[in-house]
Formats: sequence, structure tokens, C-alpha cells
Amino acid sequence: MLALVQRVARAQVVVEGQSVGAIGRGLLVLVCAEHGDGEGQADKLLAKLLKLRIFSDAQGKMNLSVQDLDGAGTQGGLLIVSQFTLAADTSGGNRPSFKAAAAPDEGRRLYDYFVTQARQAHAVVQTGVFAADMQVELVNDGPVTIPVRVAPVLTK
Repeated sequence: MLALVQRVARAQVVVEGQSVGAIGRGLLVLVCAEHGDGEGQADKLLAKLLKLRIFSDAQGKMNLSVQDLDGAGTQGGLLIVSQFTLAADTSGGNRPSFKAAAAPDEGRRLYDYFVTQARQAHAVVQTGVFAADMQVELVNDGPVTIPVRVAPVLTK
């Protein structure tokens, strides 16, 4: 699985003119399941995201995770949005190939699993709508944008 993580001051997802998920300070997580991914990759990705130290401490160093924000008197949120286009391969020309992305049914299953696990592990979790035409609005804090990949287990 892979994710593009953005540290945000605030973010929201809008579908058909309606806000379906919004957070204040926290992480906007664009997530993609690839062929060969399973719950193990989702669990590893979530663990990495929750511990990723990309928020500033009192000395201004990136030393705090989204979970550490909860302990500092604020609620750091997660806004999780499915985005199969993260699996794009542009090496073959100008039109991206998405062959590496999981099939839609498997992508939805792993996305739903990831969100369920996130809600069990973290207090503030909002989402987009799988496979919907979404507008994602954000104020990138920093800006800080970090790609995170958990490799699939390949079988022969």
C-alpha cells in the first residue's frame, strides 16, 4: 500500500457540493492499495502514519506524531481519502497506466479495512467517499508532504 501524507492546518472532502469529511490540524492521507496488498500492509501503513513524527515540538523540530498532538491538548485528525491514481506509472508515455492499483473491489475492501483500523486506533478520523468524484480542500502546513509505501507481498 502507499500513501501520500500531507500535514495540514485543516482539510475537507466535498462530494456533490456537500462536505463529507473535515479535520482541523492533522494529516490528510491519500491512500492506494496495489496488487498483492492485504490487511498486513494496511496495518503496517497505519502504524507508520500514526507514529510519523512530522509535527513541530516546542523547539520547532519535527518531533511529534499525530497521536502526540492528542496528548498536547489538541486533537490531531486523520482525513483518509482513497486515491488509486497514486499507483500511476508514467514510464510508458504521456498517459498514465494504473495496472499496479488493486482491482476496485479489493481496493474498496482494503480501504474500508484501513479506515476501520484507523478509527479503532485514533480518536479523530474522517474520510472521503470511495470511488466518488471528490474535491479535496486543504491548507498544507509547512508545506510538509511525504510519500509512504509499504511493499506488497509478491507471490509467484
